[in-house]
Amino acid sequence: MKKISSIVISALLCLCLAGCGASGQTSQSEAAQTAAQESETVSLEDVKFDLYKGEDGSVSQDIFAMDTYMTVKAYGDQAEEAVTASVNEIERLDNLLSTGMQGSEIAQLNDAGGGAVSEDTEYLIGRSLDLYQSTDGTFDIAIYPVMQLWGFPTQDYHVPDDEEIAQALSLADAAQISLDEENHTVSFGKTDMEIDLGGIAKGYTSSRIAEIFSSYGVTSGIVSLGGNVQAIGSKTDGTPWKVGIQDPDDSSAYLGILSLTDKAAITSGGYERYFEEDGKTYHHIIDPATGRPADSGVISSTVISSDGTLADGLSTTLFIMGADKAFAYWRENSQDFDFILEDEDGRLYVSEGIADSFDTDRGMTVVHP
Repeated sequence: MKKISSIVISALLCLCLAGCGASGQTSQSEAAQTAAQESETVSLEDVKFDLYKGEDGSVSQDIFAMDTYMTVKAYGDQAEEAVTASVNEIERLDNLLSTGMQGSEIAQLNDAGGGAVSEDTEYLIGRSLDLYQSTDGTFDIAIYPVMQLWGFPTQDYHVPDDEEIAQALSLADAAQISLDEENHTVSFGKTDMEIDLGGIAKGYTSSRIAEIFSSYGVTSGIVSLGGNVQAIGSKTDGTPWKVGIQDPDDSSAYLGILSLTDKAAITSGGYERYFEEDGKTYHHIIDPATGRPADSGVISSTVISSDGTLADGLSTTLFIMGADKAFAYWRENSQDFDFILEDEDGRLYVSEGIADSFDTDRGMTVVHP
């Protein structure tokens, strides 16, 4: 399901960006969508396309990495070099951070219970531990044993009993992670602890791409990493990028359209990845407090920030927190991010900072500091 929802975001970007002068030719994004619809199993090698040069002066490339479809698009004299460098960076970070890739740095850390870490991994673990503290443990990269118990990493799904959950939860405690920034090492306080940076890695990747674009002088571009969208500057005509927020109940509809300039917009929802058993649906966003899929009343959480890493971590966190706690957390940190939340009753909540940038046909409640 995650694959399909990611494609919807990519398709939406193609739709919203059509006004930038896209031609009638079949784009790389359209080809990626077709490939996904025709194949149940894909890999990085299966879906990686050549550079696509649009008649509007854009250069783009599609890639399958980090378990999702991605599109990198840039405008400018060095757009081709920027896109190529960005795709190489995506591959590098995927090889470094993937829990399921044998030989990745994260896989090695999990196997050994710690060890030396690269600059990227050290940074992400540090940011994750900061978020763990500021969210009272709601964002917890040590949740991986519980994710494995439910079968989400392997798609070998299983509904565990209370005893199994309690055992897995005993390992899911980021407070037991020690990061030695002087010696660039990490260690786990309990045997069999494992970490997963999937809740923050795509946001970091989108921020890295923004840095790469800047280094090549690209001031107009858009990056779609599954449910993560990073806007670089504005469109070439000076207007903001238009990014749709998917309706979690209808993959062909949107909650609204967000105008975005130089920021990331990252959405989390239970519709991204789930399984059904005995008529009940179990989604992949696990609440560290219970070891079960989060049931906070929030069904879609979008975080908007100039810091893609933060936006990624918080989109999941606000989903788990629920509306009231999310509002309280935002009020304490409103200078860092904004949000769009939908609850299970269909109510839409938008933080004051982006209320004027979000266009919706539905009623919405603006949350003030």
